[in-house]
Amino acid sequence: MTPARPFIRLRIGRLQLRAGLWPTLAMLALLPVMIGLGMWQLDRAGQKLRLQAEYDSRQQEPAVRLMSVLENPDALRFRRVVARGRYEPEQQILIDNRVHQGQAGYHVLTPLRLEDGAVRVLVNRGWVPLGQDRAVLPRIETPRGTVEVRGLAAVPQTKGFHLGGAKPPGEGWQPVWQYLDLDVFRDNVTFPLQPIVILLDPDSSNGGFVRQWARLDAGIATHQGYAFQWFSLAAALAAIYILLNTRKTDYAENQPDHD
Repeated sequence: MTPARPFIRLRIGRLQLRAGLWPTLAMLALLPVMIGLGMWQLDRAGQKLRLQAEYDSRQQEPAVRLMSVLENPDALRFRRVVARGRYEPEQQILIDNRVHQGQAGYHVLTPLRLEDGAVRVLVNRGWVPLGQDRAVLPRIETPRGTVEVRGLAAVPQTKGFHLGGAKPPGEGWQPVWQYLDLDVFRDNVTFPLQPIVILLDPDSSNGGFVRQWARLDAGIATHQGYAFQWFSLAAALAAIYILLNTRKTDYAENQPDHD
């Protein structure tokens, strides 16, 4: 039986690359994917660096006092904000699957009614532990009366992959959500809502819990490490393809093929 002719045949001096169709197609399919994943990880790292730079810059600006006028979220993102009003725990939500020092728990988000009108703003008061039974929610103490809260204006991001919706199905108010979607929250309440969430200052005494807000550039080294791994795999794939399909040739083999 006549052996199959190689799909690729390249010669450099006495070295000849002779590769079949299927190994070549596999390499051409996998190599761009690996390089693309490496570039994606580098882009994620770059995004976090840019966000942290914006955050550091806006921290130098004076704090903004929130009033009962709906704000532009882009103008407030990463700004220090001050709000005065009353907590309304009746429509408080707990964001599930939040981990602190290896322990599962919730983030407590409570609407604050601004004292000069009907507009509310959500305040992330921090992390509380899960407890021994998910069927029993933790007891959340909430200050009564007027409070002044200070913190960081965050714009929640709902893009990305999520299993299920933010709010669980069911009649009535559902206090435990998988993640915060401000649009979904707004659709389930009857009051106007500021398009941000206040991350309560760690040193505030106005109804806060554990507040160790992560830096925006956290995990950059991880993204860079993943990028290095993908680029290394791409280089290894190319090297294996070349080594397995390259061999030295003698003079006779270097002559052109004749039919």
